[in-house]
Amino acid sequence: MSAAPAASLPLVYGGHPDQVADLYLPAGTEPGLPLLLFFHGGFWRAEHDRGHVTGFARALAAETGCAVANVEYRRVGGAGGWPVTFTDTARAADLLPGLAARAAEGRIDPARVMYAGHSAGGHLALWAALRHRLPEGAPGRAATPPAVLGVLALAPTADLAWADELGSGRGAVAGLLGGGRARVPDRFAAADPAVLGAPAGRTVVVHGVRDEALPVAMSRRYAATTGATLHELPGCGHFEVIDTSSAAWPVIVGAVRGLVAEGGTLAGRESRRAP
Repeated sequence: MSAAPAASLPLVYGGHPDQVADLYLPAGTEPGLPLLLFFHGGFWRAEHDRGHVTGFARALAAETGCAVANVEYRRVGGAGGWPVTFTDTARAADLLPGLAARAAEGRIDPARVMYAGHSAGGHLALWAALRHRLPEGAPGRAATPPAVLGVLALAPTADLAWADELGSGRGAVAGLLGGGRARVPDRFAAADPAVLGAPAGRTVVVHGVRDEALPVAMSRRYAATTGATLHELPGCGHFEVIDTSSAAWPVIVGAVRGLVAEGGTLAGRESRRAP
């Protein structure tokens, strides 16, 4: 039997209409819930908004017992792109835990946070967990590692240079950063998870072997170089990982529950990790 539908609350983390999120709470009155910030995909373009993952975010809250914030951000073709999409992501990561805890009147523990996302949103989730590794002066840079339980990246654009070489999303990476790596190398250095090192804590990547938008080889290489846990899903493509009726769904629910159960923080792990 499916869990009861999650209730929703609106959150506003800035003055632009796209600086918003929808907060979903599982049924019940249990206090101290962990919070998952979910960044939607769509190759960072304005034509794709958080609406296409509303059902997925609501189901995540209902099935995992976590609060889930479905985050909107400014995107290419609207008011976004470099550096705004990144500063919005950073602002959302910094402000939404506190905003969610206040809106939910004590049901959420703002110190128990996870980042998650699909496709381009998977890139943003990884990047948010790497802000302390950005070059000095880079947009969104944080002085210390984020104190989060972990990161769940679903078919992520984990290697921007590779995706740009492939022409993924009809040149989506160049559209986001304002050019290719040869033209804007400083932006790639501040935006590409593949060159920023391992996230400071447990990272779980889920990728369909039959992904038609981003090759599973990208996640394989990312996991091999960073130590992330990779779940490869035979028979799944790019969108099955956000489909609650697909074979990916139990894997994703289990991954979220695992990150919560493991506990700890990226910040604590970072302090024990060699530079």
